[in-house]
Amino acid sequence: MKLFDSVREIPITDLEGLRIGNAQDYEAMTGVTVLLFDHGAKAGIDISGGGPASRETPLTSPITADNPLNAIILSGGSAFGLAASDGVMRYLEEHGIGYETGFAKVPLVCQSCIYDLSIGRSDIRPDAAMGYAACQDAEHPHPVSGILGGGTGASVGKIYGRDKATKTGLGMYAVSIGDLKIAAVVILNAFGDVYNPATGEKIAGPRKPDGSGFFDTLEELYKFSQRTDQFQHDPNSKTNTTIGAIITNGAFSKAELSKIASMARSGYARCINPVGTMADGDSIYAASIGTVEADLNVAGTLAAEVMAEAIQVAVKAAK
Repeated sequence: MKLFDSVREIPITDLEGLRIGNAQDYEAMTGVTVLLFDHGAKAGIDISGGGPASRETPLTSPITADNPLNAIILSGGSAFGLAASDGVMRYLEEHGIGYETGFAKVPLVCQSCIYDLSIGRSDIRPDAAMGYAACQDAEHPHPVSGILGGGTGASVGKIYGRDKATKTGLGMYAVSIGDLKIAAVVILNAFGDVYNPATGEKIAGPRKPDGSGFFDTLEELYKFSQRTDQFQHDPNSKTNTTIGAIITNGAFSKAELSKIASMARSGYARCINPVGTMADGDSIYAASIGTVEADLNVAGTLAAEVMAEAIQVAVKAAK
């Protein structure tokens, strides 16, 4: 990302009201990353992949009640991993956090999952205990990128089989421009190859056996000439999904945040090719946790930039 005089990189902990926690099982190679919003958040979402696994995404719709979201979870486990939300909800309830119904406070929690069942142990997935543990980890926030949390079982370049894939993980990046702060958190588990958009260099994909570089996923994809389940020949090809979140202290509505999320998708497209396929479940949340007045176009443009940077971090930090 080109940093102008007005734009500077910041620690993600500079976003007040955001706490990030992780929990993982390295034997099963899966995990949970939780984003806790101390004062609630408005949120939007963009879903561009063909096979998302998600929970409570209607909460992000501009036509549903404008109640603050308490947490966003990014996890492994495919749809099984949605059980992690039970633990996050229990943690939040124990701390008196949630939407007051008059009879109980109901935590409002969204979640998206990657498919990581083909690595480690498929019979161990994120559950309520792991979700709760991720919240406990967020009590002492020390957010780092790498092979942890929801990125524990992430990889890219599986079209030639999992043994040729490149290990990736969790990536984070944040910037500020004046009083506006924007951060990206991403779990990189893409079907496509990953590139450095500044140089065009391929930095992750199916690895050649001799270590000389990467095969080309596009070349393999283009071998399919008829309408068919293109990925049935190798189950590993379907084990994908890149999920992420944009967090800002800018004051935006849910409709505006949905637009910011869709603009952040450009960060996916700059780095991942092919992207948003039927073998992916690509999703991006955008959450507002502040009151800074900011221009939507500036925020959306920065969102795409920080997302592209977070994707590259997810590759580099996994080495």
